[in-house]
Amino acid sequence: MEYCSTRDRKRNVSAAQAIAQGISVDGGLFTPVSLPRITPEQLREMMNMPYTQRAERVMGLFLPDYTAEEIRACVAQAYDVRKFGGTPAPLTRLDDQVSVLELWHGPTCAFKDMALQILPHLMTRALEKSDDAGEAVILVATSGDTGKAALEGFKDVPGTRMVVFYPEHGVSNMQKLQMRTQEGENVAVCAIEGNFDDAQTGVKQIFTDPDMVQALKENGMQFSSANSINWGRLLPQIVYYFSAYCDWAAEDPARFGTPINFVVPTGNFGNILAGYYARCMGLPVNRLICASNANNVLTEFIRTGVYDRNRLFYATESPSMDILVSSNLERLLFELSGHDSAQTAGYMQLLQKHGKYKIGTGLRNKMQQVFYGDCCTDAEGRAALGGVFARYGYLMDTHTAVAYGVYQKYVRNTGDEAPTVIVSTASPYKFADAVLRSIGAQVPEDDFERLTLLSERSGTPVPAPIAGLQTQTVRFNDRCGKDEMKEKVWDLLDLSR
Repeated sequence: MEYCSTRDRKRNVSAAQAIAQGISVDGGLFTPVSLPRITPEQLREMMNMPYTQRAERVMGLFLPDYTAEEIRACVAQAYDVRKFGGTPAPLTRLDDQVSVLELWHGPTCAFKDMALQILPHLMTRALEKSDDAGEAVILVATSGDTGKAALEGFKDVPGTRMVVFYPEHGVSNMQKLQMRTQEGENVAVCAIEGNFDDAQTGVKQIFTDPDMVQALKENGMQFSSANSINWGRLLPQIVYYFSAYCDWAAEDPARFGTPINFVVPTGNFGNILAGYYARCMGLPVNRLICASNANNVLTEFIRTGVYDRNRLFYATESPSMDILVSSNLERLLFELSGHDSAQTAGYMQLLQKHGKYKIGTGLRNKMQQVFYGDCCTDAEGRAALGGVFARYGYLMDTHTAVAYGVYQKYVRNTGDEAPTVIVSTASPYKFADAVLRSIGAQVPEDDFERLTLLSERSGTPVPAPIAGLQTQTVRFNDRCGKDEMKEKVWDLLDLSR
């Protein structure tokens, strides 16, 4: 098992190097040269395993330069019961047709914990396997949840430092407070004047800036990433698709082998791409339904084959999806094209130069055989959230509500009534104001009064990591312009000039 760059298929590296480096020097994303398969017999065996053993089984196929003992240790440290309570990714049934995969039971109450609790362990071992890796500088752009999950995962991890950029007005109050109160001597947080795409573009430019790369080298450092451009972030996400299917099939063993749908709220395309890899590996998946909010660039792309970021940007009630440049789409294009790195690089050059590209009919047809795309406005999301709460007594966050609203449209438009799993990406308490409005409650001015009211109205407890923010001290107040990010990194790392 080797990994190649999506922009140069001849540029091969090991799994450990792909994780330590994060992104290829040519700007491409590391992707497996070939995907392993899981047979129906192996999948049936996994039905009787706990989540940790399923993770070991799936991840072991992709990490040949890690020993079985190393993978087992990484998994055990990541998914400790003290961090996730019971099973890390429980499946909750709404009715005979629809279940919800809850991915937010970790320490930051978002699905990013599923990957970012294990990535630091994978990365530190990857660095140990490299003779000249040096200290890893983890550079992150976040639309809300990745930042806190990465900060929590990497805090005080030896051999690492972390800098997180987030859009000042593009995250919820709780997301912002989670990042600004982060503990750890090796972390730093900075708001930018701009949106997530500005932060993501700035981070990518810093990654490949020759002056910055040379300065890091001279100081015994190298960049890496905790965003889903890093294969070590994406790999753990494949696991929970297998786990969800196993749990769904275990409810009625006669179901085993029946293909199911997954509905995934996504902006950067990493979460749903993990489902695509699982399908390619043999998981019985019928359709992957891509749910977008008003920033519906992915909906248009799936329907027309045209990717066009040149459009109005909307700040929505599902801010972690407020993205117009979906980085992981590059990996999908690489896979659909049969690993045509020249073609993939050409699309990315067009995107950078013109903000737009169009794929051919053949690629579009391949994509549409697997993916379906639709979107929801804030009003439609509120209606979906309120409707689910009224009908089932089940409380979901604003991103999951977008997924449910898109699922309703999908059924109306296609008539497909295959069993479906809604992928739930965050605790509703991270977006208490919008959730309260959706269930018809008055919204108090104080953030923590909102949490109390939401708990009373829903009969659910406030998650301890969120409740605890009330007594946390704000540590980070840095702000910079989107064109000042490089200078900020230079200063935060105290690099010699």
